[in-house]
Amino acid sequence: MAGPRVEVDGGILEGGGQILRVSTALSCLLGLPLRVQKIRAGRSTPGLRPQHLSGLEMIRDLCDGRLEGAEIGSTEITFIPEKIKGGVHTADTKTAGSVCLLMQASMPCVLFAAAPSELCLKGGTNAEMAPQIDYTVLVFKPIIEKFGFKFNCDIKMRGYYPKGGGEVIVQMSPVKQLNPINLTDRGSVTKIYGRAFVAGVLPFKVAKDMVAAAVRCIRKEIRDLYVSIQPVQEPKDQAFGNGNGIIIIAETSTGCLFAGSSLGKRGVNADKVGIEAAEMLLANLRHGGTVDEYLQDQLIVFMALANGVSRIKTGPVTLHTQTAIHFAEQLAKAKFTVKKSEDEEDASKDTYIIECQGIGMTNPNI
Repeated sequence: MAGPRVEVDGGILEGGGQILRVSTALSCLLGLPLRVQKIRAGRSTPGLRPQHLSGLEMIRDLCDGRLEGAEIGSTEITFIPEKIKGGVHTADTKTAGSVCLLMQASMPCVLFAAAPSELCLKGGTNAEMAPQIDYTVLVFKPIIEKFGFKFNCDIKMRGYYPKGGGEVIVQMSPVKQLNPINLTDRGSVTKIYGRAFVAGVLPFKVAKDMVAAAVRCIRKEIRDLYVSIQPVQEPKDQAFGNGNGIIIIAETSTGCLFAGSSLGKRGVNADKVGIEAAEMLLANLRHGGTVDEYLQDQLIVFMALANGVSRIKTGPVTLHTQTAIHFAEQLAKAKFTVKKSEDEEDASKDTYIIECQGIGMTNPNI
């Protein structure tokens, strides 16, 4: 199975955990032995952190592969993949490391497994520097399923920074191939909704304050739409630790979804959290694209694997997206082009079309 080893420089472009997630997922899928060097070389704490390590171990377990050099602080790993099996797998960051990032790395792999998979992911569900689990369920899931598969995501326990302790169960069945997607028609915004949550010892008033501030901020720019953001007190038996945050989603007439979200931190007042999420949502609505900046890079691997040409219209192309494209081209040999949108209505905006000729990956087990 093993071909020549692929060498990956973990210090280029985004230079962080994303390079590991994309390259090990593709290595697993394509049966390519991999060496990644200079892992997170430019970060304040270089090398593997607990969440990166648990992600690598999960991909290793998914395919009975071999992983060398994988320990906390390590800046070089070697990974030799074997056959992707399916079945039940657990990954635990033992920190507030994001379960959503674990899911990002493992999901493409289990789509091409020999049997259905159940992934039990433990860590932070609403963590800094990563999508919140609500984003995964409300935005990522409906859009990613356009590639022609379904998955189930059950939030058993929510976990927050710094303790983690969250748990999410993801179930999915393998597919023969992925369909390409065409997300270029934005339509008009038809509704805006969301949830603001408090968990643990935080008073419910904090959730209501986040909602009020967010609604006021959105109203300044979008006057004619009803904004429905629910304040929620997370049930004690479904949330570990204390946390607060908000996610706001805009849906369009063509089924596009955009989000803005923010998490509370000690000493930051609730209004500020609500306003930050609202401003992020409004910024994502201004650029004229069909996906927000966080979905942009998460679609790249799926576009690379799909059978045919995929197109998405986006705002400015982020460094995370450039990184995902670079490694999808290097490892999977998919062909991407990124060019400025030529539509008249986008002329004054920073809007791009990302196009990919996918490799038409076929599941050998189906």
